[in-house]
Amino acid sequence: MAEDLGFCSCGQARVRGGTNSLFSVCPVCWPPKTTEQGLFGLERLFGMDFDDFDELGLDTRPREMYSCPECAIRLDFTDRKMVVCACGARLVRPDETDIRELAEAKYGSREIYRSSPIKGRRGKAAMENIKAAIYQALKEDAPMTVRQVFYRLVSMGVIHKTEAEYKGTIVRLLSEMRRAGEVPFSWVADNTRWQRKPRTYSSLESMLKRTAETYRRAVWDNQDVYVEVWLEKDALAGVLMEETEAWDVPLMVTRGYPSISYLYSAAETIAEQGKPTYLYYFGDYDPSGLDIPRKVESDLRGFTRALGFDAEIYFERVAVNQSQIKSMKLPTRPTKKTDSRSKGFIGESVEVDAIPPRTLREIVRGCITQHIDDGAYQIMKAAEESERETLQSFRAA
Repeated sequence: MAEDLGFCSCGQARVRGGTNSLFSVCPVCWPPKTTEQGLFGLERLFGMDFDDFDELGLDTRPREMYSCPECAIRLDFTDRKMVVCACGARLVRPDETDIRELAEAKYGSREIYRSSPIKGRRGKAAMENIKAAIYQALKEDAPMTVRQVFYRLVSMGVIHKTEAEYKGTIVRLLSEMRRAGEVPFSWVADNTRWQRKPRTYSSLESMLKRTAETYRRAVWDNQDVYVEVWLEKDALAGVLMEETEAWDVPLMVTRGYPSISYLYSAAETIAEQGKPTYLYYFGDYDPSGLDIPRKVESDLRGFTRALGFDAEIYFERVAVNQSQIKSMKLPTRPTKKTDSRSKGFIGESVEVDAIPPRTLREIVRGCITQHIDDGAYQIMKAAEESERETLQSFRAA
């Protein structure tokens, strides 16, 4: 319940606050019109529960988080024009380290309990439980896609396996938690949005500095084989790239059925290698997900033969398969009857997102590293380091 806390420092109205929080608010100063009033006309601003906002009739939109470096307090509000604390210090958005410390203190050690059948709207305690589960899942396995977070909480028994829970609970809460600074943006992978811009530099010196920092030798030039990882879903690319980038392996995203132009271009790349090629495919266990790798493999073999490439191509569907569904107890979803290939498909479907991110990355790493000749790899790394030092000497000169 909100209670009367006396007159605000603005002298125009009485202050009311939540009895269960450290927050106080002046209805005249809300929302703040000028920074001269001070933050809500008070000398200090702390956190306030949404229930208190509702009772006071105040705005409960998703809130942005800022902090005062002098007062060392966390500030939640919606008006982005308010940039100065009552103490006179400029407000700042916390960096990722600050965000993690705040979120860890709030959610890190909280015990998670399983969900009970929903009767009406969830209460505050239930929503905080879901937020804590989201935080702990991301802390353990970030980066994760939103869909992966959903499946993790389903497997934990925190939410129910419905699209309403996915869209109305997980998508909404993850958006709110990122805006509020409770989850670092870098913990949530989304590779479905692209920016296309040529790499440019402020000066020749900045180019040399950047080149020296990022220079890498091609890993597979002195290896006996060539490796690619193929992925059905673009949203998961950010999850697997941690492994593919580390080992200089192309990550080929099909986004469902790939076009023949995409496959022909991929075949040209394979043919240029002139060595045995190993392709590892990750996709959904559903009617189309099982058929896509068949088409990919068939067209790649046909196009490479037409290009005169006669080396061996080894194609393996790595995930999702039936043994993984059973051993990992992966959550299922109803098979789409609208899929024209569903007639001969038996049982429910499983999305590749259902496999925990850490497990997916471990599988990818295993597929790649089994082909690495360690001696050749160490020679390459030594040459790379020597050439990086040469680039740094150019910059110094």
